[in-house]
Amino acid sequence: MPAFTQRPPAQPAPNLAGDGMRGSNQSGMRAWNERLVLTLVRQQGALSKAEIARTTGLSAQTVSVIMRALESDGLLTRGNPVRGKVGQPSVPMSLNPEGAFFLGLKIGRRSCEVVLTDFLGRIRDRRLRHYPWPDIDTITGFAIESVGALLAGLSPVQAGRVAGLGIAMPFQLWGWAPAIGAPQERMNAWRSRDIRAELEARFAFPVFLENDATAACGAELVFGNPQKLRDFVYFYLGFFVGGGLVLNGRLYTGPNGNAGALGSMPVPDREGRTVQLIELASIAVLERMLAARGLASDMLWFHDGHWPVDETVLAEWIEGAAHGMSRAIVACAAVIDVDNVLIDGWIPADVRARLVARTGALTAELDMTGLTPPVLREGTLGSEARTLGAASRPLAERFLVDPAAISKGV
Repeated sequence: MPAFTQRPPAQPAPNLAGDGMRGSNQSGMRAWNERLVLTLVRQQGALSKAEIARTTGLSAQTVSVIMRALESDGLLTRGNPVRGKVGQPSVPMSLNPEGAFFLGLKIGRRSCEVVLTDFLGRIRDRRLRHYPWPDIDTITGFAIESVGALLAGLSPVQAGRVAGLGIAMPFQLWGWAPAIGAPQERMNAWRSRDIRAELEARFAFPVFLENDATAACGAELVFGNPQKLRDFVYFYLGFFVGGGLVLNGRLYTGPNGNAGALGSMPVPDREGRTVQLIELASIAVLERMLAARGLASDMLWFHDGHWPVDETVLAEWIEGAAHGMSRAIVACAAVIDVDNVLIDGWIPADVRARLVARTGALTAELDMTGLTPPVLREGTLGSEARTLGAASRPLAERFLVDPAAISKGV
């Protein structure tokens, strides 16, 4: 099975007009059509050649050529034939988990993590490190060492199928030094150095960079989102709360990459003072609340699915976070008219459920005259969202077309 790195890289999708996700039968469009087929199979599951031809408008012959090429490259695998009432049995084709591998680096304010994912987005292996604050030298060294260790665990064929490394991190980290208790002179290194370029110089594959909350939203869109929602506002509670915005099935980042920066949204606190949402709905707030009572907070930064936190403190934090997010949700509904709101974060599932329920109750109490109240839902990826989002960036760059292009048969 040849490594896909021996094939020419896929070209960006053309700007097609009219019928949305329609293929082209011209030979020069092969890269686009291959990505189109892979995107369809990822979204809908195993599909036969006839189903793909019907959805894309490509000829049966063109689809056959594409499917043979993708199967030969190890990106698709054939299932058992399905017999109908008449004609030849159809053979569904699905993604091969071994078809490609991706690396993701999440840089947080209290920890960093490197993961290796397969073509289905499943985490195969990981490395995690905690720290009091994010030092660029420490993180760069950890990333290089971790990527090397993860690659060493692959066979030569698998290693040849690593398509890239994505980095998910807060932008302008140097500006958060006082808030996270870090020395400003050391944090200023983030202003003058380019960690993406430094890491790309060390590896034989491309490296991409994205805002961490935006990456988490993208991961929910690609790997989560069981309802296949095409429009939603996404809150992600990490050290600071952030978010993302999905419109018409597309992650919208805005001209400066900061669309959906919900943590910066001004909201009233429970005393009526105007503050940014990060002052209410961030895990850093819970950390400070615990410290003020002389209680340990280290457990907040380990994603083992449980927070052994004093219930009185936790309930107070949930109330404050829900209060702030309910006001932010009404503002989003007024500006975007979005139907759905997803809430997720570096928080245990039981805490997430309580937070969503309380936010929904407080939102229902607010005056939404003239607005359509959005449906509140839990996100599905939790502590994995940012690392999966980082790993999904090289996946999207190499193998997917814009989800917004899908309009027929989906």
